[in-house]
Amino acid sequence: MLKLKNIQSGYGKKQVLFDVSMSIDKGEIVSIIGPNGAGKSTILKVICGAIPVWNGNISFKSKSINKNSISQNIKSGITIAPQGSRVFNELTVRDNLELGGYLLNKSHVKKRVEYIYKVFPLLKERSKQIAGKLSGGEQQMLALARALIPEPKILLLDEPSLGLAPNLLDEVFGRLKELNQDLKVTMLIVEQKVNKVLGISDRTYSVKLGKIAFEGKSTELIGNKGKLKELFL
Repeated sequence: MLKLKNIQSGYGKKQVLFDVSMSIDKGEIVSIIGPNGAGKSTILKVICGAIPVWNGNISFKSKSINKNSISQNIKSGITIAPQGSRVFNELTVRDNLELGGYLLNKSHVKKRVEYIYKVFPLLKERSKQIAGKLSGGEQQMLALARALIPEPKILLLDEPSLGLAPNLLDEVFGRLKELNQDLKVTMLIVEQKVNKVLGISDRTYSVKLGKIAFEGKSTELIGNKGKLKELFL
């Protein structure tokens, strides 16, 4: 479904990614792990169109998306839930969800919001509440739900655990697995909570100094403290 081949990119004149290649098949959950500053979030940004491809090619459903804008990628089926809760604090929960469908017509947005309320009943209860007054876990849920409004084929998640209390981690990762299975949403997840994300992902890429240091089944890394230590040092 999604393929990166020899991607080079960065910010300004600073190169961050060096010949990064990876592929994500339909229906998979694929995780990206690695130390801070390795380039993990940059991979998601270059896929969604937030920063340009310097060299190499990104293809989605066999078509190059190198020059696509974020809006074009959303229309084609790629959405991102950015790092942190990232909600519009002054707006209501429903307003936040409707903004997720800004490229859809009003009737379609209404149907999607009602569908999301079935998937996330708590958000229906909080529909008229100001988003900034939600708990950290609830804001994270809202950001995830908003990214699902356009009916993505692939969902990019940048550290969905960030800022969450430890007791919420199992709930969040369990919900991601459910969404993958029930809604058939393919996922690419950047995450620092390594054991949690390995537990729900099919395959894993590890990034180190802007290069792919490991690729394989997530089960190869679960409980393998020696290999994980090598990838993070």
